Amino acid sequence: MPSHAPGRKYSKSPFLLLALLALGAEAGATETASVPVRASSEDAAQEAPPQLTLQPTAAKPGDPVLVRVSGVTAPPTGTLAGRALRFFPWGDGYLAVSGLPVELTPGAAEVTAMGPVTPGAPRVELKGTLDIVESGYPSRELRVAGKYVKPPASVRRRMAADRRAFAAAFAQDFSAPHFSRNFAWPREDRITAPFGDRRTFNGKLSSQHFGVDIDGDPGTPVQAANDGTVVMARANYAAGNTVLVHHGAGLYTAYFHLSRIDVKRGARVKQGQVLGKVGSTGRVTGPHLHWGVKVDGLWVDGANLLKLDFFPHLPPSVARGGNARLGTP
Repeated sequence: MPSHAPGRKYSKSPFLLLALLALGAEAGATETASVPVRASSEDAAQEAPPQLTLQPTAAKPGDPVLVRVSGVTAPPTGTLAGRALRFFPWGDGYLAVSGLPVELTPGAAEVTAMGPVTPGAPRVELKGTLDIVESGYPSRELRVAGKYVKPPASVRRRMAADRRAFAAAFAQDFSAPHFSRNFAWPREDRITAPFGDRRTFNGKLSSQHFGVDIDGDPGTPVQAANDGTVVMARANYAAGNTVLVHHGAGLYTAYFHLSRIDVKRGARVKQGQVLGKVGSTGRVTGPHLHWGVKVDGLWVDGANLLKLDFFPHLPPSVARGGNARLGTP
């Protein structure tokens, strides 16, 4: 049994980025004391206290977030801004990949995780906060063919089929990541539209841009941002020729408007492998790559996915992503 009593509050470790609160799982436990977390058995005496860390420590609505927990002996449960986290073994602890809804209000978002310090012991709860900052997403008006604003009945049926195909592609079983390096840009060029733009099409139809638009001449290669499995290789009405890659851990990357698709559904791909070519298929104003990232059911900013280090326990030489040139149309 650990030397702490259920319900005690643990002091902040110098290693932590977050304040930690340890609570016993036994009903009615109310005693609190400010003490470090330690295990009483000789085997566990030298183990570090349970820790919860976030990457990043401040984020905007629509950003991806990594939540790490160490010092527990089984996969923890937890939440981020009220949404359930799914943890998997990673390094010397457990990791969850999540995202923040674009509708989230700036302020402090609560993060929780709960797991046992020793096998069979009551679980401890770690609590902290993530600073949510203003998104600053801009608005713009675009002109596209009228059929994309008011599609006829035959097209609406096709769009319904597209939605079913996307839903099936995004319904892969949850698993540990399929990759062993950090994410990289699918191509390097000028960014013509960042994630989060609020858009009006032909002055009538409003939507939000859930991807990063990267400039490119028709026919230039588009590469996989990381290792994974192709779960869609299909022509869609609005997205055009589309490739979706599942990377495990509820994480997907999307490649829209391709002029050509060079992979098949079910193919295992490596980071940097060519998936297709830049094009202007679907609802577009010109040739470019729309690159999207979906995490645990939410579209998130791919540019900030590239800033996340999935492998802090490995040397920095492990897989750093490339750099795109940020610019305006």
